[in-house]
Amino acid sequence: MIIRFLSFGKDSLADTFYSIGLVMRLCQSLSALELLHILVGIEENHFFPRFLQIMERIVILFVVITSQEEVQGKYIVCALFFLWTILDVVRYTYSMLSITGIYYPPLTWLNYTLWIPLYPLSIMAKAFAICVSLPYFESFGTYSTKLPFPFTFSIYFPYVLKMYLVMLFIGTYFIIKYLYSERKANLRESSIKKKRS
Repeated sequence: MIIRFLSFGKDSLADTFYSIGLVMRLCQSLSALELLHILVGIEENHFFPRFLQIMERIVILFVVITSQEEVQGKYIVCALFFLWTILDVVRYTYSMLSITGIYYPPLTWLNYTLWIPLYPLSIMAKAFAICVSLPYFESFGTYSTKLPFPFTFSIYFPYVLKMYLVMLFIGTYFIIKYLYSERKANLRESSIKKKRS
C-alpha cells in the first residue's frame, strides 16, 4: 500500500480494495486459525478477546466492505487496511518469536504499546465504514429480508448494522481492558527478565 501510494499518490487510496482486497480477505480468513492455536495451546492468549477482534474484522471486511461495491472505493478502506496491517505485522512477528523462545525487548514493548493509539483508531475507522455503508444498504436492500408466513416479520439490515455498531463499542471496552491488563503483566515480566540478564 505504501509503494502504491508513493507511485500513484492519492489515486491509489481509492482503489486499495481492488488491488489488495483479495489478499486482505485471505489473510483475515486465515487469522481465524489464531483461535485454533489458542484452543490447542500453541499460543497463550485468552480466547474471547481474540475472538472478538477477529470477528470485528471479518464482519467489517466481508459484510460491510465486500458486499457493497460503492464502499470499496472509499478512503476509509485504505485506512482500515493500513491500521490492520501495522497491528498484525508487529503482533505476528512478536508471537512467532516468542513461540520459538526468542526474546527481543523493543519488539515486546512495541507489541504491547502500539495498540494504545492504533486500536481505538481502528475501531473509529470501522464505525466510520459502517456509517458510510448504511445508505447503500438502505437503498439496495442488501441482506434485508422478509420471512415467510409463520413468522411474518422482516429483517432490515441497516438496523442490524446499527445494533452491531453499539455492540462494537461495548466490545471495545472489554478488549481494551484485556489488552491493558495483558500489557501490564507482560511488560512487568519482561522487566524482570531484563534485570536477571
